[in-house]
Amino acid sequence: MDCIFCKIVAGEIPADIRYEDEELIAFPDINPIAPIHLLIIPKKHIPSLIELPETEVSLVGKMAGAANKLAERENIAESGYRVVINCGEQGGQGVFHLHMHLLGGRQLSHDMG
Repeated sequence: MDCIFCKIVAGEIPADIRYEDEELIAFPDINPIAPIHLLIIPKKHIPSLIELPETEVSLVGKMAGAANKLAERENIAESGYRVVINCGEQGGQGVFHLHMHLLGGRQLSHDMG
């Protein structure tokens, strides 16, 4: 498979892993748009939110839970943060492996584009 996130999960591409459990890992985005910009991904390859099997819906809740833990660790829980899942090309998804962005560390715009 030629998925960069799958290669990170497999250890073929190094990454600064900030969180890991049985189902998820998190690491910094290589093109951050905020001082804190982490990606939370499932270890299992799921191309996008729209392709999330019904049997895996709880995975998104686990990703949100990991975002909360990471926000605490990164000291942005009290000041606030944003979580985003882009879905599909027109939704801004650049890597077709389900992932959640955790953004914070500065005042974020109310304009979502």
